[in-house]
Amino acid sequence: MADTALRATLLEIERRGWDSLCDGTGAQVYGALMTDDAVMVLANGAVMDRAAVVDSLGHAPPWGTYAISDVRLTEAGSGTAVLGYVGRAYRDAEAPAFVAVMASVYVRSGETWRLAHYQQTPVSDASE
Repeated sequence: MADTALRATLLEIERRGWDSLCDGTGAQVYGALMTDDAVMVLANGAVMDRAAVVDSLGHAPPWGTYAISDVRLTEAGSGTAVLGYVGRAYRDAEAPAFVAVMASVYVRSGETWRLAHYQQTPVSDASE
């Protein structure tokens, strides 16, 4: 798969995840997307396994909107890729944005890409 095709595929998966965080289906989407031993490292320092992520997303308030920018793809060997980007999300129009540099590590399982590791590093939002 060419770099541009892989980038588009992984970005589509990443957007599907964010869309689910906005429409309240995050627990189902991430439950299916994450590998059994996947880990998320969140901006608040929490380190969560797949079960904890699914449980947490089942109770999380939805995001109102999000934007993804500065996307970078790093192929990390056969069947492994890292999608890095700046994510900006809002719970509602009045609240300040949550802004972080994010990295999603995907592994290929047959024809399917699965999320093995995700990490957020918070940054200040200079546009606010």
